[in-house]
Amino acid sequence: MAKILVADPIAEDGIQALKKCFEVDVKIGLAPQALLDVIGDYEALVVRSETKVTSAVIERGCKLQVIGRAGVGVDNIDIDAATRCGIIVVNAPAANTTSTAEHTIAMMMALARHIPQAHAALKAGQWQRQKFVGTEIRGKILGVVGLGKVGTEVARRARGLEMKVMAFDPFVSTEYARNLGIELVPLERIFKDSDFITVHTPLTADTKGIIGAKEIAMMKPSVKLINVARGGIIDEAVLYQALEQGKVAGAAIDVFSKEPAQDNILVKSDKVIVTPHLGASTNEAQSNVALDVAEQIIAALQGQPTRYAVNIPFISAESVSILAPYQVVASHVGEVAAQLIEGQLGTIAIQYDGEISNFDTSVLKAVILRAILGKISEERVNIVNANVIAASRG
Repeated sequence: MAKILVADPIAEDGIQALKKCFEVDVKIGLAPQALLDVIGDYEALVVRSETKVTSAVIERGCKLQVIGRAGVGVDNIDIDAATRCGIIVVNAPAANTTSTAEHTIAMMMALARHIPQAHAALKAGQWQRQKFVGTEIRGKILGVVGLGKVGTEVARRARGLEMKVMAFDPFVSTEYARNLGIELVPLERIFKDSDFITVHTPLTADTKGIIGAKEIAMMKPSVKLINVARGGIIDEAVLYQALEQGKVAGAAIDVFSKEPAQDNILVKSDKVIVTPHLGASTNEAQSNVALDVAEQIIAALQGQPTRYAVNIPFISAESVSILAPYQVVASHVGEVAAQLIEGQLGTIAIQYDGEISNFDTSVLKAVILRAILGKISEERVNIVNANVIAASRG
């Protein structure tokens, strides 16, 4: 029976789902060396954001077939190393969407009405109504950077609060935004015109520090910034200086470049509302995320398709029934081709005719490569890393 290591806290629902099919060990808070020492015993690993799944961990995990991230981001997992080793990485991008969107709106409301500061003052015996005069959000402009699942849900809720919503996202259509009552605009206009700005992008080389000194210089001094996405999207040192100099009126931050963040400079500012990465911290979201990842790990270990694999060709639900029989054919074709090849292999050309040519055939390409390379490669070859191994061999 396959063994699964749960290295970070997840909801009991997910653990029980895994235990129905496999042997599960829950070992929370393992030190890096302790994780390296035990990972070789497991076929699957479940983490949240606390455990860092480095290339060393992945290479030591000689039995690993799948890594599950109980959440959206996978920046704590070395995806390239997992792909090279043929390990599927799955996450749960949809399970905590509502929770994160609601927390964003809560942070915006708290920011507009100084709720945490007023609460703390009154608890300290101070009655300071004039000090905490706030601003209405009705009629204000909300700039949304990133119109993915969470950004879209935030925009929907903001529209319900009678805000005007503008968004920047080069990967959605104008029609999609129009149907939501959202105006798609260039990023510069988000910075210049918004009363509130909220970011909902993953943390990548392109988005790290996407709001820095140059961008803040474009903003109104009354602007308020919200980050419930990923720490580092907003330059923390620059934001702190802007707040202290009155160039930004306030900020609400749930995520930080380094966590835990007790010593983060933004925590020290009275103009910043901070929470300890609570975007997905609802009972419903935790249960949904754990179950979503558990179901995918079960599927992966049983050789079935996974919904949210981040490093294998995606097959839509509509395409599964069409492509499934072709995967069997592709495997046989690859096996036959491997036996017929003579001399030095230079290129492989795959031709698709008929109905199949109307679909995304990237998964079939990976199956064929697996069948050919699996016969000669010293590495474990599967549809996760077949393309990588083929490329490495020229």
